[in-house]
Amino acid sequence: MTGASTSLPPSDARVRALRARLLGWYEENGRDLPWRRTTDPYAILVSEVMLQQTPVSRVVPRYEEWLRVWPDLESLAAASFREVLLRWQGLGYNNRALRLHRCAVAVTGSATAAGARARLPRTLDGLQALPGVGPYTARAVLVFAHNADVAAVDANVRRVLTHELGLPHDLGPKDLQTVADAALPRGRSRDWHNGLMDYGALVLTARSSGIASRRRQGPFQGSRRQRRARLLRRVLAHGPLTLPELATALETTTAEVTDLVALLHRDGLVRTSEGRVHVA
Repeated sequence: MTGASTSLPPSDARVRALRARLLGWYEENGRDLPWRRTTDPYAILVSEVMLQQTPVSRVVPRYEEWLRVWPDLESLAAASFREVLLRWQGLGYNNRALRLHRCAVAVTGSATAAGARARLPRTLDGLQALPGVGPYTARAVLVFAHNADVAAVDANVRRVLTHELGLPHDLGPKDLQTVADAALPRGRSRDWHNGLMDYGALVLTARSSGIASRRRQGPFQGSRRQRRARLLRRVLAHGPLTLPELATALETTTAEVTDLVALLHRDGLVRTSEGRVHVA
């Protein structure tokens, strides 16, 4: 596969050639991942949320464990947020667990009120109306659960399309989405996206292509994110604690703990009551 320059939009011939090569490559080289063995929209949603900024190798065992404990929206909605956070520990970005739990609660609550089973919507608008479900996640659920003819653009998809169709590296999200929509082979959306993602992850990496991700996360070690995570783990393990108790446990100042608690409170992960910090 080549990355020669082209004009916008890419020619139909170039798009057709990419479809044929990529789908053929995926048939021979596609990864066997647990979320590819199901079309359950809830299981797909769980995988998509877990995979946000977390390597596949870390997600696989946690995904399988999660679905054993909470196999559907109703069981997740019935869990306490503390239980959810405990299961999430080690995946990072704990606000993702909060969004997933809130989504399950919202869908289950609406279904119960209507006397129906909890199901995720099958439209982009319906999915994006749920807590924490953004445009990419909504599209990914439709693609992988329903083989819907919509294009979902993540970092791997962007890199492969940019390289293979000769797109400008700084092409804006709106124009990139237009190209992705046009390149989509109707009726093969699931295989197409799996192929794009696997090719980007296994072959056309950021290093080999020279196409850097738009979103770069700083190192975790020694960061404020790490200190927030340590504080939250302490509250999960030991129950409600005062600010001085947390400062002692984390070997820092009460002022810094106050700042960290404020950030966690803003994200909906903790609350304070009677001078103690609790899981929300």
